[in-house]
Amino acid sequence: MKRIFSLATASLFLVTLLAVPGSGQTAQQILEKMIEAQGGKKVLESIKDMTMTGTIELVMQGMTASFTIYKKEPDKRRLDAEVMGMVITQAYDGETGWGTNFQTGGIEDMNEEQTVEARREAMAIVSILYPEKYGMSFAYKGKDTLDGKEYFVLEQTYPDGLVATLHLDAKTYLVYKSKAKIMGPMGVEIESEQINSDYKKVNGLMIAHSIVAYADGEESQKITVEEVSINTGLEDSLFKKE
Repeated sequence: MKRIFSLATASLFLVTLLAVPGSGQTAQQILEKMIEAQGGKKVLESIKDMTMTGTIELVMQGMTASFTIYKKEPDKRRLDAEVMGMVITQAYDGETGWGTNFQTGGIEDMNEEQTVEARREAMAIVSILYPEKYGMSFAYKGKDTLDGKEYFVLEQTYPDGLVATLHLDAKTYLVYKSKAKIMGPMGVEIESEQINSDYKKVNGLMIAHSIVAYADGEESQKITVEEVSINTGLEDSLFKKE
């Protein structure tokens, strides 16, 4: 299965939620303040499902696609994208991953590597409240300066071993940049970065509505989120293999 969307789209439900005020000097202090800044534990725990729509410009391919991402707690996720008149689906139903083969148009199961990635993308939003329960860990790496602005740096390790580095704006307390080494579509490891901006509050939750992604330093995707709906009652059947 050829993957079109990399870390930028994958991260919309986790990385864009990490808005961290940064006066604390430990990861635990930063995480506690982050929860408060995002609306608090009650807001995060109130989210049962989320639907996000928008457009994505595939810069390297010279194409633009519309997308809808469905997320249902605690572990389901589906992405539908219309590319060149064809709807491409990638989904994880809580146990297995499946999706559209872009070359054949057929529906097939994900391989092991893709399933690991899909499981990570589908992780519960409340995993940031209970990182140990979900097999995650955070390490505070101090401060950094980018283009004259100060950022706090958090290193996030997922249960599958992926390590993401987050740069948090010291004034707005929102994630400005995230970076991780991931496996690219051709099976070659690449350094993926995304720049988040245009944060808006939706039902008390801060979400980036503009994301620019880079692969090995080259701009690869521009994502614009147009609408976010929360707690609309998504059915489990939406995530099952078609």
